[in-house]
Amino acid sequence: MCGIVGYVGNQDALDVVLNGLRRLEYRGYDSAGVAVLADGGLAAEKKAGKLANLEKELGERPLPESSCGLGHTRWATHGPPTDANAHPHLDNPGRVAVVHNGIIENFARLRAELTDRGHELSSQTDTEVVAHLLSESYGECGDLAAAMREVCGRLEGAFTLVAVHADQPDVVVGARRNSPLVVGVGEGEAFLASDVAAFIAHTREAIELGQDQVVELTRAGVSVTGFDGEPAEVRAYHVDWDASAAEKGGYDYFMLKEIAEQPKAVADTLLGRIDAEGQLTLDELRIDDAELREVDKIVMVACGTAYHAGMIAKYAIEHWTRIPCETELASEFRYRDPILDGRTLVVAISQSGETMDTLMALRHAREQGAKVLAICNTNGSTIPRESDAVLYTHAGPEVAVASTKAFLTQLVACYLVALYLGQVRGTKWGDEIGEVVGELARIGEQVDEVLATMEPVRELARGLADKGTVLFLGRHVGYPVALEGALKLKELAYMHAEGFAAGELKHGPIALIEDGLPVVVVVPSPRGRSVLHDKIVSNIQEIRARGAMTIVIAEEGDEAVVPYADHLVRVPRTPTLLQPMVAAVPLQVFACELATARGNEVDQPRNLAKSVTVE
Repeated sequence: MCGIVGYVGNQDALDVVLNGLRRLEYRGYDSAGVAVLADGGLAAEKKAGKLANLEKELGERPLPESSCGLGHTRWATHGPPTDANAHPHLDNPGRVAVVHNGIIENFARLRAELTDRGHELSSQTDTEVVAHLLSESYGECGDLAAAMREVCGRLEGAFTLVAVHADQPDVVVGARRNSPLVVGVGEGEAFLASDVAAFIAHTREAIELGQDQVVELTRAGVSVTGFDGEPAEVRAYHVDWDASAAEKGGYDYFMLKEIAEQPKAVADTLLGRIDAEGQLTLDELRIDDAELREVDKIVMVACGTAYHAGMIAKYAIEHWTRIPCETELASEFRYRDPILDGRTLVVAISQSGETMDTLMALRHAREQGAKVLAICNTNGSTIPRESDAVLYTHAGPEVAVASTKAFLTQLVACYLVALYLGQVRGTKWGDEIGEVVGELARIGEQVDEVLATMEPVRELARGLADKGTVLFLGRHVGYPVALEGALKLKELAYMHAEGFAAGELKHGPIALIEDGLPVVVVVPSPRGRSVLHDKIVSNIQEIRARGAMTIVIAEEGDEAVVPYADHLVRVPRTPTLLQPMVAAVPLQVFACELATARGNEVDQPRNLAKSVTVE
């Protein structure tokens, strides 16, 4: 979750680190801190609150110029967000500085051992333990990389660590276990960061770090070893987007920019998926077609918004392939002892590729012999690397914490997987697949149409800023859309919001309906699932009769809903299974505008972080 930056090179380290932290603040904004090596010593500053607090402090009390340093923006785990608990953490002599993402599970025992040896620790964090351990180990070996390897062998849990030592003024050392860390390589300089966004303005050449590896950065180059000290093989890659993609581009918020980018993101995810013979081709899959024909169960595992994408995928997969499909919360998956074997395909969905709950779920699946396919937006991240296959979405960087374009591109990827399975198993003809892919290709234009008609939705949202609760209803694929709409409102507006399957109303939730309560209803097409359409129209009448304010999302030409809609939001006609891709967009805009009207921080909602890298 936390954001980490390390730098050594020929630029001013503090500028590089602060610029990197600005791009990583979406990962955590409870506190921030920096440390630089200069004049034979180490200088550090850290402040609770957002990065702006630290920058104000540095403006008043500048740190010395340096060409080597590190920084951190925190999502609090051990200890509240205070100045003392902010990173970096130093040893007692102030010669070692450490920043950390993750959780050291055995820190209490290690802290007790350090205290017994006379160390005085001043924070409530698990991270400070590492600084003191590094100080001890360095005193014995005189090499920071070797000290890091020795210390990492004693740590339990998930962690990324980056450290500097005053005695090695041109060296930055990092270590990784179950938490993201990527290397950037420039001319005479090198970078470490939680995300390539931190250094994309300086270089687009990156190196993946694997599990249990230590990296040493100097101006001369990069050296990677395992925790055992043996040289490690690494994979270099080129980042295919530039710094401008991670800028707001004139929008007030990253979220608004990312909502507007959805048509292009959808098109990019579809690019090159049909070959010259008209066959669907997913070159990234790396699972043999013969193995896919043997699959007798599919399990989607994901968290949050990605889980809602997986719920929608279940409808498409079962309809197009006739393979039983389950959708599971990754955080619960391995704890319920799921039934998996070599004929099970587990599809792990994660925007960042570092979601810890999803990573642990896929590891459990592979231990049980299942094949794992990752759907991910981040090249080189852990989940794709540890999966048997990957299908990358091409959404580009998503900076706002609340996911928008990642959701739509995850849906596209899920549809492609379902269609490909139908193709290799013979449950879908080529012309049928081509027709669906053609409909998907038109979705981008349809999303543009939706975005062009959103002013009434924004006006409606502003008018509901004083409401305490909004409910969402849907049926079939509209049910996960309702859940996603409610999640967006919780994340951004800090309102009580719940999504329900409309058929469940009479089994309890209708008791919540009272005069003036806003209820958003996602209406299925009357053309594809007419019986469901008729039933949800009845649901709308039921809640309206009890005083609800009905906000109805329905396709163009659906006149049956008009008499019962206090507010009607039109979306273009699409096939039933693809409707979520247009129906979700007004809910994104609605949540963003309502949050703005309530004076909330849209891109960085309270208590949240973009990448959940701890369980």
